[in-house]
Amino acid sequence: MRSLLTPWRLVAAFLVLLLVALGVVAQQFRLFERGLFVLQEWRHASEWRERSIWLPDYRVVIEAKPIEGLTDDVSALTYDPDRHSLFTVTNQRPEIIELSLDGHLIRRIPLVGFGDPEAIEYISKGVYVITDERLQRLIKVRVEENTTSIDAGDSQQLSLGIGLSGNKGFEGLAYDTVGQRLFVAKERDPVRIYEVHGFPHTNPDKPFAVHVVDDPKRDARLFVRDLSSLQYDDRSGHLLALSDESRLVLELNADGRPISTLSLLRGMHGLQRAVPQAEGVAMDNDGNLYLVSEPNLFYAFRKQAGD
Repeated sequence: MRSLLTPWRLVAAFLVLLLVALGVVAQQFRLFERGLFVLQEWRHASEWRERSIWLPDYRVVIEAKPIEGLTDDVSALTYDPDRHSLFTVTNQRPEIIELSLDGHLIRRIPLVGFGDPEAIEYISKGVYVITDERLQRLIKVRVEENTTSIDAGDSQQLSLGIGLSGNKGFEGLAYDTVGQRLFVAKERDPVRIYEVHGFPHTNPDKPFAVHVVDDPKRDARLFVRDLSSLQYDDRSGHLLALSDESRLVLELNADGRPISTLSLLRGMHGLQRAVPQAEGVAMDNDGNLYLVSEPNLFYAFRKQAGD
């Protein structure tokens, strides 16, 4: 009897180990939370569709277009409503890159004194903020029509030593022009979104005072493994968070709760292939979404009416 039970015990032990391994993987990739959210997203579609960005309605219109003339890794993305173009940065050879809305390279501006630029965000006409990831610096820069290079030493800077963890620092930026809040994403270990008030300093008649706000409860609800980029939508007051490792764009409402998603996996939203290493997301005034992925691929998504 004992010899007959041994194989079954081995099978049972194997199944237990398999279930434990699957549980660990599911927890690591936040699969339980994502599965529950899919149900909630479907149930609340009628409630949120008309008063949110509502990512399920988006379909890809430009997919994996190589950015010609650019071989360096691009990181982050922002839309300039004055120039009607997009800006990104490269970190191997630090530069600002300006792109057209269909992914063509317009110009490149060398960055001097920047260690590891990872994000760029439009603030106002000609004014941007760039992050230096490892040093956790926020650097205010000006980009004019005739700008040929930018030196960090000539720019207003703010250093934030928050949760320093090597190459897992500030990875994304977004700006609320009404509330004058700069959202700063910490990539991982742990994932965090900070709100910086008072930087960049825009009123020379007032003292330079900076206030940083975080919300650990909100960040704990983000069922993503990392954060690569952010985008704030002034019309809805919602925030988009891009995760490379989770292959996902997540829409957060004004309370910081996830309400819709855009999957970057093959077969979703018209994608023929999964988006590899998505690094930047931006939205224009018409609500069109743009993504860049390393090393130099460009994507555009458009909302489909009545979809």
